[in-house]
Amino acid sequence: MTNKIKVLAICGSTRQSSSNHNIIKAFTALSNDIFDVRLYEDLTHLPHFNPDEDITPDSAPAPVQDFRRQLEGADVVLISTPEYAIGVPGTLKNAIDWTVSSLHFSKKPVGLITAGTSGHKAHQSLLGTLLIIESRISEDTQVVVSSVRTKVNNQGVITDEVTLTAIRKLIQSLAGLTDGSITACLPPPSLF
Repeated sequence: MTNKIKVLAICGSTRQSSSNHNIIKAFTALSNDIFDVRLYEDLTHLPHFNPDEDITPDSAPAPVQDFRRQLEGADVVLISTPEYAIGVPGTLKNAIDWTVSSLHFSKKPVGLITAGTSGHKAHQSLLGTLLIIESRISEDTQVVVSSVRTKVNNQGVITDEVTLTAIRKLIQSLAGLTDGSITACLPPPSLF
């Protein structure tokens, strides 16, 4: 029995030993007293998004339905992703596309970490996507970790004090968004 907040962590990298997996390890260790973190492991098994296969809630492919069930069971979603060619990795964007019509991110507290060489372009793009589908993200529940390989090691330990402070702040803010003690969220982007 646990009163911990249930977190579904999604790694945008498909590499098993990626820096983003290491960030999730660090997040898990740093937040163990608050969060019960589960890693979503089937990102590469989701079929290409096709709205023709998503007419009714039961018509979506089985891997998509499983992904949605895991999202439903989580209080919070944590995304840690690299930046590929100044954009969002295709497998991650594909997963999110499968949730647009089902509203599984709507009103869900989300922590967003973009960790790569730079990360700023992909971060802004993904942040916009998450906000337009009504994810609850605050100024402090999102962070860019540039030059990530110099800031987190392969054991999932953050070795850079500025990054460590930012991740600790993200953890506290994400808990606050979940328990209602923090209510200020970023607004959705303008469509015009």
